Amino acid sequence: MDKFLTVEQLFQLFDSTSKMLQEELDCTYLEALAESGENLFHGDVIQDELSEITKKRLAKQYAEINLDKYSREDIRKGYQLAILKGMQENVQPNHQMTPDSMGMFIGYLVGKLTKGQPSFSLLDPAVGTGNLLFTVINSLPDKKIQSYGSDVDEVLVKLSYIGANLMEHSVQFFNQDSLEPLFVDPVDIVVSDLPIGYYPNDIRANEYEIRAEEGHTFAHHLFIEQSVNHLKPGGYGVFLIPNNLFESSQSPLLHEYIKHHAYIQGIVQLPNSMFKSEAAAKSILIIQKKSIEVTQPKNALLVQLPKLSNQEAMTGILAKIDHWFVEEK
Repeated sequence: MDKFLTVEQLFQLFDSTSKMLQEELDCTYLEALAESGENLFHGDVIQDELSEITKKRLAKQYAEINLDKYSREDIRKGYQLAILKGMQENVQPNHQMTPDSMGMFIGYLVGKLTKGQPSFSLLDPAVGTGNLLFTVINSLPDKKIQSYGSDVDEVLVKLSYIGANLMEHSVQFFNQDSLEPLFVDPVDIVVSDLPIGYYPNDIRANEYEIRAEEGHTFAHHLFIEQSVNHLKPGGYGVFLIPNNLFESSQSPLLHEYIKHHAYIQGIVQLPNSMFKSEAAAKSILIIQKKSIEVTQPKNALLVQLPKLSNQEAMTGILAKIDHWFVEEK
């Protein structure tokens, strides 16, 4: 079956059933989508308050889809398309999804960092809808991955939880402020599309090493420290960061923290064409938590990705990255 048609089928199912649920339950599209995903996972319509006519219409649509016939990537893409539609209808600053192209490249890097490991543990402390986490997991089908995700937004965590069920991934979710104490054992890898902005809870921020002397501390700085706290010695953090991360007024604090607790393994600058403006452009930061067995790389990986459509240039960059991993790892 054509891959596009497969994803389109799943999107149409999520979309049409969510609109029915949204109307009858008087809720947002995203809330209805979570309910629809729950129904599809259970193979039943579980909302008792629905009319019998709506229940029958929903059951008929769910019966036409057998999830076993779809790959995990098809399910992720169809589900995330519906989430994107819901986000466009009700735009909120914290409702932003990590694009597939970034997630796939981070998955490629995580695969390199865990080469030779049949299993590892993975945390996303700003999991959102789960798109980054699921993209990484789906890109490494031969590895056994114990995953954790945390987010303060209840609706997003529920959407992540439903997505994990539909894809049959073992993920433990926490609905909380991830900068509060996080009850997750240290993991091998942390991935995160860092939330950008100031953290309003100054009392909690004061418990971190990276804290501003005056005013609010940058949340994305605190997320890096929290991530390092939850890495095993020698574990890796792979973060989507703003290009100006190390140029702000608070960056000396971040520099000092990383210097004491981790080694910068590399920075991969993403093409500006992927972003609405140059100011919004991002890079991927790779750090490794210090341990007795870990030494600083002789040369950090510093590359700038070309446009992803430029296959020849992309092949050259991937060869450079492969060579770096052979030399340094």
